[in-house]
Amino acid sequence: MNQRIPYYDVSPDGMKIMMDMEKYTKKSSINRTTRELIKIRVSQINGCAFCIDTYTADARKTGETEQRIFCISVWNECDFYSPDEKISLELAEHVTLIPAKRVPEELYERVRKYYDEKQYVDLILIINQINSWNRLSIAMGNTATEKPR
Repeated sequence: MNQRIPYYDVSPDGMKIMMDMEKYTKKSSINRTTRELIKIRVSQINGCAFCIDTYTADARKTGETEQRIFCISVWNECDFYSPDEKISLELAEHVTLIPAKRVPEELYERVRKYYDEKQYVDLILIINQINSWNRLSIAMGNTATEKPR
């Protein structure tokens, strides 16, 4: 991986906060598959190649299929994502593109059919966390590098 600044070394306290949030999101009741799908989709929207590379590899480790990984950008046209996965991906797109999309009441109500109050907050935290990672990674010049075959 290439990067402009060794930010873990330069700002260990700031990175500890990022890692603490990451630990929290991993302990949430949102299942790992949904978390990984959100990370991939948000990273696609933000154009973070490093994160797409990282999170697709993580998704594969959890047993995620190539088909679902490859089709995540068109999730709404596929019948192999569950209704709760689809609504979480829709929410992720709205939060990531909040200046244009906002989070309308109608979307909030549909999300709440699948997720309780705590889960809704956790979804928002997961979405915000991956948006933060994407922005950090892009700003620091992280790049995806080819892995040996």
